[in-house]
Amino acid sequence: MRVEPSTHRLNGHELLLRCAQEEDARLLLDYLKTTCGESRWLARGPEEVTMTEEDERAFIRGQNDSETNLMLLAFVDGEHAGNASLMGFSMARARHRAQVGVALYQKFTGQGIGTVLLERLFAEARRAGIEQLELEVAVHNAGAVALYKKLGFAICGTLPRNMKFPDGSYEDVYWMCKPL
Repeated sequence: MRVEPSTHRLNGHELLLRCAQEEDARLLLDYLKTTCGESRWLARGPEEVTMTEEDERAFIRGQNDSETNLMLLAFVDGEHAGNASLMGFSMARARHRAQVGVALYQKFTGQGIGTVLLERLFAEARRAGIEQLELEVAVHNAGAVALYKKLGFAICGTLPRNMKFPDGSYEDVYWMCKPL
């Protein structure tokens, strides 16, 4: 899905939200490797980011050509701060639902950027006819859990031992939903 860029004033800074573009492929691969290394709460480690730039360009094309998928990039004063994504379901009985994901570089967390990104995703999801948003979040990722609750997500279940780390330890995740 393609949407118009938007700018916001946030804490005295300019926040630009825009769709990913194919020329962002290298930027996005570097972002994935960095953010996956900064947080143990993301679905993969940095060593698992193995896509090529062409793979990433194809992914971006697919997102932009989709009727229900959206990848929004956030830039603070021109610096890439993070992304949020909306991934719709293709099965007829699940087309009213979509999964949400958001990740910011650590230096940009706690500044309201995630809130603005998610609120924009909510608006675009409504326009696309999506009725329910869903996500998984690590139980011990307290900041993210608090953000999602603040924005109207409710915990609908716990998926035990959902993530296994290289040291052999596990993390449960909450499955959270938000009706639109």
